[in-house]
Amino acid sequence: MTEIDHVLIVDDDREIRDLLSAYLRKNGLRVSVAADGRQMRAFLEADRVDLIVLDVMMPGDDGLVLCRELRVGKHRATPILMLTARGDETDRIVGLEMGADDYLVKPFAARELLARIKAVLRRTRMLPPNLQVTEVGQLLAFGAWRLDTTARHLIDETGTVVALSGAEYRLLRVFLDHPQRVLSRDQLLNLTQGREADLFDRSIDLLVSRLRQRLKDDAREPTCIKTVRSEGYVLAVPVTIVTARA
Repeated sequence: MTEIDHVLIVDDDREIRDLLSAYLRKNGLRVSVAADGRQMRAFLEADRVDLIVLDVMMPGDDGLVLCRELRVGKHRATPILMLTARGDETDRIVGLEMGADDYLVKPFAARELLARIKAVLRRTRMLPPNLQVTEVGQLLAFGAWRLDTTARHLIDETGTVVALSGAEYRLLRVFLDHPQRVLSRDQLLNLTQGREADLFDRSIDLLVSRLRQRLKDDAREPTCIKTVRSEGYVLAVPVTIVTARA
């Protein structure tokens, strides 16, 4: 019997909580609700969820604060979809860079939220055949670098910390979870953003370029992330687990 996905909606607007929970339940999801960060924390201590829908604008701890808290705690691997009524794109970028997996701007159609939830869940579970994702909370070594998956930053051979954006971290994790395996642009886009590439979509190429810069990998002759013509990209160095945290 297939397990029903469990979604937690965190929003201070009761009408929105009721409308969304009714629609998502009607479409086959198990749904719980919380009005603020306190209720969210209490619920997560008592039950497991597959995805959190988190509103940005809330009294007390807002969604950005809660997102940052979730990403450094024991629920750091739980997917987060943020809701925002703000028109300022900066807030959405900050949310993604704090570790949110997707965002949706209010007002929105409930069916769009459902589609985004399914895409995020699909992305977190989609892996190329015969590969397994590494556990969160480990120090992963590759080449001259280490990735701290708790703090979500790089450490170079001198011990210097290099900060990563949310998108850069997600892409690097995909490569580290599938070392020395060629991944197509479609696979990378699905695993990092939950969607397929269209004919003119070069977002993965731009993100790979940014990640190479972080890794000081020469774009003309890269040694770490290599381009495989007509196929995609490959992390060309082996990955080892240095430290496993409890």
